[in-house]
Formats: sequence, C-alpha cells, structure tokens
Amino acid sequence: QVQLVESGGGLVQAGGSLRLSCAASGRTSMSYAMGWFRQAPGKERELVAVRTSGGAAIHAVSVKGRFTISRDNAKNTVYLQMNSLKPEDTAVYYCAAGARLSTVPNYDYWGQGTQVTVSS
Repeated sequence: QVQLVESGGGLVQAGGSLRLSCAASGRTSMSYAMGWFRQAPGKERELVAVRTSGGAAIHAVSVKGRFTISRDNAKNTVYLQMNSLKPEDTAVYYCAAGARLSTVPNYDYWGQGTQVTVSS
C-alpha cells in the first residue's frame, strides 16, 4: 500500500506561479513512475506530466514550456513547477504513482488532490 499526499495548491492570478509537491509513503518502489493529472468540473481526468525514476518525462502539450515535473527519489517526492498560469489551468490536481509510465489515468495509487484556481 502506498499513500500520496499533495500540497502547494491555492489561488493565483493569471501569469503567476505555483509549485506542487507530492510525498509518497508506505510500500513504495524506487522504480515507480510518478506524475500529475488534473480534473476540472464536468471534464475527464487528464494528463499534466509524468516521469520515471530515471528521468524520462512526458508533458501534456497544453502545459509544455510552462510546467516542469521533477523528482527527488531519495525523498520519494515529485514536484510540479507551474509558471505562466492561465484560467484554463484551474482544476483539482492529483498525484499518481504506478509500476509503469502511462499518459492515461490508470495508475495504481492516487492522492486526494489539491485545488489550483487561476483568476483572470
């Protein structure tokens, strides 16, 4: 069993920045892929960015160049640096972890989510 806890969400004006963190605990594996998905009201959960422990990463085209995923394997923590935020980025952001890298939300473990709201 793995537990994921997100932090760092909040309210920010368009053009601003936020940094999300996700700490993993329990029966973690250093080889897990970890990343971020988001879900806005009335929409499906969608990819933000995912990354392997070795550094291979995929960023959604909608956030490429603005968001960056990083990992601290020693701390079992994944981060999401979000710059140049837009109102369309408003969503609940979920941390995910699993045995294999995927761009669809079929991961083995999920956090409870953290709200990101971008005002115009």
